[in-house]
Amino acid sequence: MQSVSLSTLADEQLAVARDAPARRAAHTVHGGQGCDLRQAVLALLAGCELRDHESPGEATLQVLRGQVKLSTATETWEGGAGDLVTIPAGRHSLAAIEDAAVVLTVVRAH
Repeated sequence: MQSVSLSTLADEQLAVARDAPARRAAHTVHGGQGCDLRQAVLALLAGCELRDHESPGEATLQVLRGQVKLSTATETWEGGAGDLVTIPAGRHSLAAIEDAAVVLTVVRAH
């Protein structure tokens, strides 16, 4: 059994993002080659955006710190610490309204 503190990991990734030229950081919590389930903690500084991209499969986003905005061509969702959203299939973007850390959970499509 493996365990991790998401709170600690969120703080660590926010610190890495503050020193990164791209103003973001990510750490895989679970998954990798050969795994269908993948979880990662992403940290984005205020104003940073993951531009329009396709979802690799079923996915959810849980906000650990800060506030983010998830957008599709037809919908926008804003969430803060403790909020969880199902990411719609298709193209979407993610922007940090304030410094934020999230858990992205993806089940790869076959």
